[in-house]
Amino acid sequence: MPEQSNDYRVVVFGAGGVGKSSLVLRFVKGTFRESYIPTIEDTYRQVISCDKSICTLQITDTTGSHQFPAMQRLSISKGHAFILVYSITSRQSLEELKPIYEQICQIKGDIESIPIMLVGNKNDENQNREVESSEGEAMAKKWKCAFMETSAKTNHNVKELFQELLNLEKRRTVSLQIDGKKSKQQKRKEKLKGKCVVM
Repeated sequence: MPEQSNDYRVVVFGAGGVGKSSLVLRFVKGTFRESYIPTIEDTYRQVISCDKSICTLQITDTTGSHQFPAMQRLSISKGHAFILVYSITSRQSLEELKPIYEQICQIKGDIESIPIMLVGNKNDENQNREVESSEGEAMAKKWKCAFMETSAKTNHNVKELFQELLNLEKRRTVSLQIDGKKSKQQKRKEKLKGKCVVM
């Protein structure tokens, strides 16, 4: 199948059990599953607006284990944007993102123009917190990427996370708002804008 250039590929990385799949499923399907099922690699598609036309947001949910380095490299080389997820209840999960971040830098070269979000998931489990928000922010600053805390369980900041990631894209305009969802007033304005009058 030929690769479509109007796909916008987001790759989600993180240690096993931090909630990558939960975040993606919450965003794409609006569902949350309590049980943990390890992922090898899943791709979800969501239609979004891209440079005023419609394109497909492809979200690749990667494996949390490090058994598939070749898959990881391929995901990075094909990805347009990256979400690095750790659990606020596990300092180890934040540590495990470092080699992945380094690999993104290595494969992508200049990461200044690449949207990367560092995400502290499970912020509904504050009583078990091991990583403070300030630490996540400091790491994001160091990595020159954006930072957000989310909870797939309570749906806290999930849509905002993907919207913010798309807002970081500088090379083209991508948005979760599809043109089809415009208000009647906006549509009417645009209709009028397109008409020209010959005097």
